Amino acid sequence: MKASPSTYAEAGVDIERAQRTKQRIRYLAHKTFTRGVLSDIGSFGGMFALDKHKYPEPVLVSSVDGVGTKLKVAFEMKVHHTVGADLVNHCVNDIAVQGATPLFFMDYLATGRLEPDVAENVVSGIAEACKQNGCALIGGETAEMPGFYLPGEYDLAGFIVGVANRESLITGDKVEVGDILIGLPSNGLHTNGYALARKLLFGTARYSPETYVNELKNKVGAELLRTHKSYWPVLKRLIESEAVNAMAHITGGGITDNLPRVLPKGTAAVVERSAWPVQPIFEHLQKIGDIESDEMLRTFNMGIGMVLVVPSKKFKRVQQVLDRTGEKGYTIGRIVKGDRKVQYS
Repeated sequence: MKASPSTYAEAGVDIERAQRTKQRIRYLAHKTFTRGVLSDIGSFGGMFALDKHKYPEPVLVSSVDGVGTKLKVAFEMKVHHTVGADLVNHCVNDIAVQGATPLFFMDYLATGRLEPDVAENVVSGIAEACKQNGCALIGGETAEMPGFYLPGEYDLAGFIVGVANRESLITGDKVEVGDILIGLPSNGLHTNGYALARKLLFGTARYSPETYVNELKNKVGAELLRTHKSYWPVLKRLIESEAVNAMAHITGGGITDNLPRVLPKGTAAVVERSAWPVQPIFEHLQKIGDIESDEMLRTFNMGIGMVLVVPSKKFKRVQQVLDRTGEKGYTIGRIVKGDRKVQYS
């Protein structure tokens, strides 16, 4: 008996379902388009035109990142729209600290079996965050790979490109001894430290995402899915006012590993550990795992998601910008002589 012809769909890749999903994604992306976008969703490559009048000496600044094991919490709770914003905001912060304005974003979503509603939820979160950050979602890749991922799971990555005039780049080369460190509060864990946080909360403490914890005044799942904060609204004003010598996005590695990335040779940072309030989630994690303070500071952001390095003569100007944008800032330390390390006091 002759076997019936094989199809791609029988192998687990449904091209028709993928095309329908891409039509829904195209609609979401169109709402983010800015004047610079020259291509449509579905083109082989995304095209974007720089404004040469605004950027006569343009330098492109790019970054790529993922959401990490925070996705595991999203899978379990079946909440998919927040991880898209996590992805975009993380990438925006990474290029903003170098003085770059976000231009366009591209995403990569890979899964074993494409679920149109899930994909639309993820991309809607990406699109909303792009719109809020003034960044166009100009393309991406949705990959269906049967047998590669567990049912109901996916991976997510994002790629961003921004621009700054060469003279406006912020590289940390102007940082001097005596500069003041201002910390901007985070919105929880953001997208880092989730491997340890999940181990402690779901393993050691045996919580479920629906467990209400008095110390957190929240359910565990909701606490863990707090969105990674975008600092672009305030950083944009600070960049325009030329008020900072450097900025550090506090992600994996905490203040301990991220602040030295913007310090020039011959300098170090002294950070006052008691200068800002630590959010309950970090205290609770430390208590559950009996974690040493140095390990906490090198794993989590500990309540500070962005550090500004400010010359003392511009301190008041920075405070004014923070006040006008409704952003809280804590004076957490200063720059001293040293070998590009963070010392805690």
